[in-house]
Amino acid sequence: MSTSPTAVKAESLSKKDTWISIAIIGMLFFIFGFVSWVNAILIPYFKIAFTLSNFDSYLVAFAFYISYLVMSVPASFLLKAEGFKKGMMYGFFAMAVGAYIFIPAAMTQTYELFLLGLFTLGSGLAVLQTAANPYVTILGPKESAAQRISIMGIFNKGAGILAPILFAAVVLRVGDNELFQQLDQMSPEAKDAALTELIQRVITPYSVVGTVLLLLGIFVRFSPLPEIDTEHESAEVAVANSRKNSIIQFPHLILGAIAIFLHVGTQVIAIDTVIPYANSFGISLLDAKVFPSFTLAFTILGYLIGISLIPKVISQVNVLRICTLLGTVLTLLIVFSSGPIPFWGMTVDISILFVVLLGLANSLVWAGIWPLALDGLGRFTKLGASIMIMGLCGNAIMPMIYGYFADLYSVKMAYWVLFPCYLYLVFYAAFGHQIRIWKK
Repeated sequence: MSTSPTAVKAESLSKKDTWISIAIIGMLFFIFGFVSWVNAILIPYFKIAFTLSNFDSYLVAFAFYISYLVMSVPASFLLKAEGFKKGMMYGFFAMAVGAYIFIPAAMTQTYELFLLGLFTLGSGLAVLQTAANPYVTILGPKESAAQRISIMGIFNKGAGILAPILFAAVVLRVGDNELFQQLDQMSPEAKDAALTELIQRVITPYSVVGTVLLLLGIFVRFSPLPEIDTEHESAEVAVANSRKNSIIQFPHLILGAIAIFLHVGTQVIAIDTVIPYANSFGISLLDAKVFPSFTLAFTILGYLIGISLIPKVISQVNVLRICTLLGTVLTLLIVFSSGPIPFWGMTVDISILFVVLLGLANSLVWAGIWPLALDGLGRFTKLGASIMIMGLCGNAIMPMIYGYFADLYSVKMAYWVLFPCYLYLVFYAAFGHQIRIWKK
């Protein structure tokens, strides 16, 4: 496809235009976070409302994130054909449809219809993520890409802190703890009536969310966000890529996509399982709802550290190495540690705190992987970004693996699934990103 006549090179943008673009993309990342991280409380909520097993409850995350695997490459072709802005608009429209599907799903009490709504929401997000991540990566010097992505991360995780709290405030009631405890003792008719009322509470919030997403799509289409030219390569990149005709010929990208798959899987496990894990120690849903917010708060702390130190004090590669090693250590502490400690007015097992601290370990992994994986892709950038976004299906698959082992063994022992993930991330941070040719 020929480049849009209005497309500009990122380096030609003024500082003012660059910061306006960062602010608009930051708003998109806020929406990503809000829609994505509400799953942290939607999973235990649906588990109760539909009386699901651990495995079945994690179909929420599976339906939402498997859309990234299905839709990312089509999203790259959409962006090539329509450009970043129109592509983002279509992404918002798809998300709005997904939110509206929650209305008939709640009215008919059909879990599969909820899963379809989540898949549609995720499909729209796949388009937005395929556009926004490479956009912010190339919107300035590559040495400070992790810094810009960290700013986006603050928007994303800030929304993630608000999402479960707001969802709980809108959907949960003061007397719900007693209701949840009494469900098994109720008559079938009373139980059905209680669960029907519980499920239908999502109608109003998701009606509002759908309308907001529709309006945001129109806003982005007519916003001052410039089209960035990713089709033309510098002379150096053109020479390096002159014999390349397939995205598979970039090992550092493919290995980076695997790293993204494992990273997002570890991240969503840390956030989406912490409430059920706390429940296993007798902490109620209303009390445990704060733990995902603390996990995301530690993630934001990591972003602030990254913004302050990268690249002046420490390189984004070294930060990536530190974070992946920290995740490895924390995983072992979750599995092997136990004992009560005071936390936020509660007494909790210390291993819950280590799950929460995974937010800090995960904070700068995404920001570290993206610039390393997209380095030198040139005209392959949009397709490369779609391959990276496909890695987000790790959010779908990893919680299912965790849920399987949680049912088979225990919610604590299931955290062993994180250990090989972090070992691979350590490998990519140390060596994998430097591989430019597949060895025969």
